Amino acid sequence: MLRQIFSSFSLMRPASIVLPTVAEPGRLSVVGYKSQYNIERLYPQSNTGSGTPSEEAKKLPTSSEFTGFIPLDKLEFRYSRSSGPGGQHVNTTNSKVELRFHVKEAVWLNEDVKVKLAEKERNRINKDGFLILSSDRTRKQILNQADCLDKLRNMIRTASIKPAETSEDDLALKRKRQEKRRQEMLRQKKLHSLKKQSRQGSGFYDS
Repeated sequence: MLRQIFSSFSLMRPASIVLPTVAEPGRLSVVGYKSQYNIERLYPQSNTGSGTPSEEAKKLPTSSEFTGFIPLDKLEFRYSRSSGPGGQHVNTTNSKVELRFHVKEAVWLNEDVKVKLAEKERNRINKDGFLILSSDRTRKQILNQADCLDKLRNMIRTASIKPAETSEDDLALKRKRQEKRRQEMLRQKKLHSLKKQSRQGSGFYDS
């Protein structure tokens, strides 16, 4: 009978369901239920604070290129009632998510990235130096948290872009254009001076 019930659950598959396991003879121990939207699935390399973090989650990025890794234990999350879509549901659950972290103390970010974040996102940084992001796009807290992380990830990627190095040919072309503009400016100045002199000479009559 139990086998038929669990087989029907496996056909529906709305989310991941951990089947009961027998811990001791005659004793049934249920491991639990875990949604398909759980944060371990959305961000498997991040430390969610539940259980022991993996070795990969403990490693902070050392290269100058942002890999997309964001350590969740270095962020602060706050939850509140949402004013977004969802009808009465938003007034009963804390689905709105606010993400914040101190930019200068973020050891998992490179110094140049932190400087660019402070410049580009200064309107999101409060007087205490915390960068604050929020989301209430959906009725699910876990999806709004994922949305905040996506926003932060895009910000960091944008701040990690380095300007392209200028080649010698580009520098030579730039110098040539500057010299051309300078010569044109001198020519226009000379023409204006000649025009001014001609106007002054035309105002006198021979005696």
